[in-house]
Amino acid sequence: MFIKNNTIQHADGFLNRTPIFQFLLLSSVFALWSAAAALNDVLITQFKSIFDLSNFASALVQSAFYGAYFLVAIPASMVVKKTSYKLAILLGLALYIFGCLMFFPASHAGTYTMFLAAIFCIAIGLSFLETSCNTYSAMIGEPERATLRLNISHTINAMGYIIGLLLGKHLIFQDGVDVGHMMATLTGPELEAFKDQVLQQTLEPYKWLVGVIATIAILIAMTEYPNCKAATDTKDNQPSFGETLSYLMGNKRFFKGIVTQFAYVGMQVAVWSFTIRLALELDPNMVEHDAANYLLYAFIMYFLGKLLANYLFTKTAQENILMGYSAIGFLCLMYVTFVPNFSAVWVAVGTSALFAPCWATIFASTLQSVDTRYTETAGGFVVMSIIGGAAIPVIQGLLADNIGLQSSFIVSALCFAVVFVYFMNEKKYKQQFNFVAAKA
Repeated sequence: MFIKNNTIQHADGFLNRTPIFQFLLLSSVFALWSAAAALNDVLITQFKSIFDLSNFASALVQSAFYGAYFLVAIPASMVVKKTSYKLAILLGLALYIFGCLMFFPASHAGTYTMFLAAIFCIAIGLSFLETSCNTYSAMIGEPERATLRLNISHTINAMGYIIGLLLGKHLIFQDGVDVGHMMATLTGPELEAFKDQVLQQTLEPYKWLVGVIATIAILIAMTEYPNCKAATDTKDNQPSFGETLSYLMGNKRFFKGIVTQFAYVGMQVAVWSFTIRLALELDPNMVEHDAANYLLYAFIMYFLGKLLANYLFTKTAQENILMGYSAIGFLCLMYVTFVPNFSAVWVAVGTSALFAPCWATIFASTLQSVDTRYTETAGGFVVMSIIGGAAIPVIQGLLADNIGLQSSFIVSALCFAVVFVYFMNEKKYKQQFNFVAAKA
């Protein structure tokens, strides 16, 4: 055991108590990456009009964003393994700032490709943050409260979505201006001037983010954090990457968790990516600034869903909660798919409350299926599954271009069914495990 400031670290890396200030400061980072993700949903609508994109092409914003997670998650986990969670977080924050600053040359270049490059750079930093912070939040306290800690951190993450959307709504969208209509009616120098003005507005929220990120980075650099690594990580016999990969590939529960996280992230990103577009399609008189309100309501529902889930976790097993949430969510998204009136937008908004506990609970459940010697690398693989956020929206966007935007929500509905099946299997596994343990 390692004892420091009345906090005991056990051999498996977990602590006997959670250091509150460090945990809250760590959790504030969760809001930073959700703010960036929320801005993507605004950018998709804005870029679709400015660059005259199809639903498929506009969804490439999410491909650039979540594709970086896939590419960087394992290198990020190696940084955590070789150094510390704290250093990986600081590196992620620095890369996040660099990506935000790339929006300045992108806005002047005025090309879709340059903006995708800036978004990709931001996501490289966020991959370091998610790989380190999700695992660290699970480890920084008692093992039996790992899922609860992650859900508390992700409640703060939900607040970041609201903040990011408000920044995008008020700093990027213009009140009362239909960008698509203006692009269709203006010509010549007036069109170019309007396009340049709109692109310059994309800079505004990122200016604010740079200041906030830098402040949090300074606070983390000045704060002492526990190591939270298993004792074998400090010895010469720590597992190699090849040994770890072999172990993880043979772990069926871990593999199922990866697939489920892929489906969940893809569903969440797809629904939020197309909520504004759905409102605009079902109410042709609505402009982007007003349609963004429905995504704001969705993020508020997501936050409230987090609070309810945190309460329910104290009353019953997490598998029961997630099975209930995902079953209702599947039915809601089927409603969005097949009911051709504006009520579908409100149901899509309400579905966000049912997304709330999914990421954190799937993450914690997947890590719990792994020996603690492999935790850092396993966490990196779970973050890699965020590539679902790059794949599913593009599939849904391609389907929207061919069969209609509303009908394309069937893709997200099927993803919620995957989440239901995963937690049904987890419940069966734990019942069998407890039965065997009781007989022994």
